[in-house]
Amino acid sequence: MTGRSASLAMNANVTRARAVVPAAHVSTQRRSLWLVVLLAVLALLVAGSIAIGTRDVALEDIWLALSGQVDSIGQAAVSVRIPRTLLAVLAGASLAVAGTIMQGVTRNPLADPGILGVNMGASLAVVVGVVWFNIDSAQAFIWVAIGGAACSAVFVYTIGSLGRGGATPLKLALAGAATSIALSSLVIAFVLGRNDIAGGLRSWQIGGVGGATFERMEHVLPFLAVGFAISLLSARKLNALALGDEMAAGLGERVAWARAAAAFGTVLLCGATTAICGPIGFVGLVVPHLCRLLIGIDHRWLLPFSAITGACLLLLADIVGRIIARPSELDVGIVTAFVGAPFFIWIVRRQRVRDL
Repeated sequence: MTGRSASLAMNANVTRARAVVPAAHVSTQRRSLWLVVLLAVLALLVAGSIAIGTRDVALEDIWLALSGQVDSIGQAAVSVRIPRTLLAVLAGASLAVAGTIMQGVTRNPLADPGILGVNMGASLAVVVGVVWFNIDSAQAFIWVAIGGAACSAVFVYTIGSLGRGGATPLKLALAGAATSIALSSLVIAFVLGRNDIAGGLRSWQIGGVGGATFERMEHVLPFLAVGFAISLLSARKLNALALGDEMAAGLGERVAWARAAAAFGTVLLCGATTAICGPIGFVGLVVPHLCRLLIGIDHRWLLPFSAITGACLLLLADIVGRIIARPSELDVGIVTAFVGAPFFIWIVRRQRVRDL
């Protein structure tokens, strides 16, 4: 093949690749319709989260509490639910976006911050910081959790890249699962030796949004904002990576840099969320698949949709946890596990292990 023929063939491949990104052929009108629907659902769930709890609250108390009054027990209950609702929205959006990016970077349908061990890495780092170094500030919790998430992500990707074929989806899933189990065992070992803090750490380990305050969230907001910004800016790069490394390089992308940048955004989102909520699983697994069914595979749409859908899912899980265990409540980590575990099994059966 002459140099001119090779150039023409390359140009043809690039043209075909550019056509693949919007190939799901989902119209803008349909996407806009689903966006309106999801925003309406989110608004309803926010209202439900504020109104529903272990205590029944009159509508008048809800309006007064929203205006800043806390003169009655009902108004005080609503004032506690408001930051809790906001935290559920932020945590659900963060975990869903992180899961979408992980699936895009690794091209692994089973990728999720919990399954790949990122959440558990952040969790172990926090537990070590509390047990060995007596950290107690919110800022320290966040930095330690982000460091633990980063170390765990690098470790899992390194282990999954060993051997023939590099980092295949199946190897990454197995490496992540094994790492998550090992780190979870270490967490238990560290906690058992400290009876004075074991109760609080065990409760945090379940994963939940109870006890949220605006003061606690102030510390985590800058990290989440940077994480969201990096993630959204990585959308075009993720579209290119979906075509394969060689094709992405042919389109002018620096593959290693694109992966590293997107992964950094994921680490920020997972680490910051785990620091304030504890490890919450399966949100990042379930939401991306649901959103692809609705609006296709274009990450420029998929990431914002995942954020909204993740917020809806975690809000719904929190509301369900309050209702089914009255007068007590179930943490969202337990509810999402009940939803996510069957979904994980369904994906494995649908994809078939040999195809991963």
